[in-house]
Amino acid sequence: MSVGWLRACALVMLGLFSVSALAKDKTAIVIGGGLSGLTAAYELQNKGWQVTLLEAKSSLGGRSGMASSEWIGNDKVQPVLNKYVSNFKLSTTPAPEFVRTPGYLIDGEYFSATDLASKQPATAEALKRFDKAVDDLARSIDDPQNPAANNTLHALDQINVSSWLDKQNLPATARQLINQQIRTRYDEPSRLSLLYFAQQSRVYRGVSDRDLRASRLVGGSPVLAQALVKQLKTIKTNSPVSAIIQDTDGVTVKVDNVSYKADYAVLAVPLRALNKIQMTPALDAQHLAAIKGTNYGWRDQIMLKFKTPVWESKARMSGEIYSNTGLGMLWIEPALKGGANVVINLSGDNARVMQAFGDKQMVDQVLIRLHTFYPQARGSFTGYEIRRYSVDPSMGGAYLAFGPGQISKFWRLWERPIQRVAFAGEHTDTLYPGTLEGALRSGQRAASQVEDLAAGKSFDPAKLVPAAAAAGAGAVVAKKGNFFSNLFGGSDDEKKPEPVKAPEPVAPAPAPAPAPAPVVAPAPVEAPKPATPVKAEPAKKAPAKPAAKTEAKKAPAKAPVKKAESAKKPAAKPVATAETKAQ
Repeated sequence: MSVGWLRACALVMLGLFSVSALAKDKTAIVIGGGLSGLTAAYELQNKGWQVTLLEAKSSLGGRSGMASSEWIGNDKVQPVLNKYVSNFKLSTTPAPEFVRTPGYLIDGEYFSATDLASKQPATAEALKRFDKAVDDLARSIDDPQNPAANNTLHALDQINVSSWLDKQNLPATARQLINQQIRTRYDEPSRLSLLYFAQQSRVYRGVSDRDLRASRLVGGSPVLAQALVKQLKTIKTNSPVSAIIQDTDGVTVKVDNVSYKADYAVLAVPLRALNKIQMTPALDAQHLAAIKGTNYGWRDQIMLKFKTPVWESKARMSGEIYSNTGLGMLWIEPALKGGANVVINLSGDNARVMQAFGDKQMVDQVLIRLHTFYPQARGSFTGYEIRRYSVDPSMGGAYLAFGPGQISKFWRLWERPIQRVAFAGEHTDTLYPGTLEGALRSGQRAASQVEDLAAGKSFDPAKLVPAAAAAGAGAVVAKKGNFFSNLFGGSDDEKKPEPVKAPEPVAPAPAPAPAPAPVVAPAPVEAPKPATPVKAEPAKKAPAKPAAKTEAKKAPAKAPVKKAESAKKPAAKPVATAETKAQ
C-alpha cells in the first residue's frame, strides 16, 4: 500500500473524528421543566447536544393537569402529542360516544346536548345562534397566523368579547353558559380580545368533537412529562435562574452563586417568570412591555374526590360540563383506585374572586354549590387536591389569553430567538396557545432554532402585524361585504368600535403548584459536563391542523391550517386541562 494512500486514509479518519468531536461539544441549557422545556431538552439531546435542564421548583411538569386521565385529540388535530404518546408507548383508551359533546348543569339539573334541545329549546336555539356567530367570526380570517391582515380585522383587536356578546341578544341562561365556556377556555370575556377569540375560532373551525375527544390518556398529561423526564440525563431542580448573560462565545446562566456555561439556551418559562431573570444584553422595550402587559387567563383546578359517584350515571364519563351557577367547568371521571373524581376549573373572574380564600375555604365554597345539586355529595366526599395557577408568582395565570390591543403590540414576538437564546412555552405558539399541543410544538421549534443558530442561521427581528394599512385591505373588505354590519347590526360607518384599553395584569400572590415527581439531579458544577447523546426517535409528520385546547399557536407550523370545507361546529377549543397547561 502506498504512503500516499495511507496518508489519505489517515486524513479522512482524522476528519471524521474531528466532526464527531465537534458534535459532542455542542452544549445547551434549557430553563424551565414544564412540557415545553422538557420537549426542547429531549429533542436537543436526541440530536447529540449535551443538555442541562434547570427547574426552579422541586418538581417537574410545570402546569400539567391533575386529572388522572385526559381527553386527547387524534392525529389530525394533535399530531405532535400523538407522536410522543406513541413513541413512549403511553396508554390510551377510546373515548365513548357520549363524551363527544358538552353537558350542562342548569339550576341543579343535568342536560346532555340532546336533552337541552327538547327540554330547554330557547337556550338550545340561543347556543346555536352563538355558534353561527362564532363561525362567521372564524370565516372572516383567512390566515390564522396573520389574523390582523387588514384594517377591518385589525379593529377587532380593539374590542373585547363581552361587548360583542352584548350585541348577540342572548337569553340569560345561554349567556351564562357561554360566558363559562369562554372563561374556561381563555379568560373572562371582558378581558379577551375579540380578534384573539376569532383567530382561535378559525384554528378550530370545522374540527369535530369526535376529533377533539378521540381517546383518554391514562394518567393524564403528567405521565407524558414523566416519560420525557426519564429520557434526560442532566436535570437540576430547585435551581431558580437569576441571570442570563450572552456574549460572542456563548451563554452563562446563573443560579445563586453557581454559573452554568453553554453555547445556547432555551427559555421555557411563563412570561411572568421572565420578569425575574436579568438578561444581558437587556431585552428591548417591546419585549419588556409584553412580559408585563400580556394577559394570562386566570384558572385554578380543584379535584374533589368521592367514595362513589353522586351524579347521574349518564354524566359519569362526560368530558366538559358547563354550569350556570358559578361552579366553573366540571370534568367528571372515574378514580384510578375506585370512587370517582370531579375536576373543577375555576376560571376568569370566578377564580379572581376566590383568591381571598384559603385552599380549604375555596374547596368548601365549591362543595357547597355541588351539594346543592347533589345532596349525597358531602357524605361521599373524601378529600381534594388543588392547583392555584393564578396566584403562583412563577406563572401569573394559567395560559396566554390576549387582551384587547395586545395582538397589535405583541403578535409572534417570542417566536424568534434573541442572539443565543430561543424561547419556548405555550405562549410562544401561534396556533395552539394554552394547550398541550402548543407546549410540545414550541419545544420542538426552540430545539430546531438552536440547531439553526449553531449552523450559522440568523433570524430577523420579529415583525409586528401592521396597523393594516395594507394595499389590498380595501379589496378584502369589499370582497367580504359589510363585516361590522354582520357583527353588530350596523354599517361600518354607523358603528365604529371604540378602542378598549388593554387590561392591566392582576398581581399574583405566591402559592405552590405541585407537578410530577422530581428527578434527583447531580450537584451543581461550575459548568455542566458532557453527557452521552441518546439516539433520536424517528420524527413523524409535522403538525398540519389545529388541536384540542389543551394545545396552541406556532412558529414552525409546518403546514398552515387549511380552511375547513364544512364547518360542523365553530371553534371548540379543546378542553383546557393540562399543560396549560404546561409550559
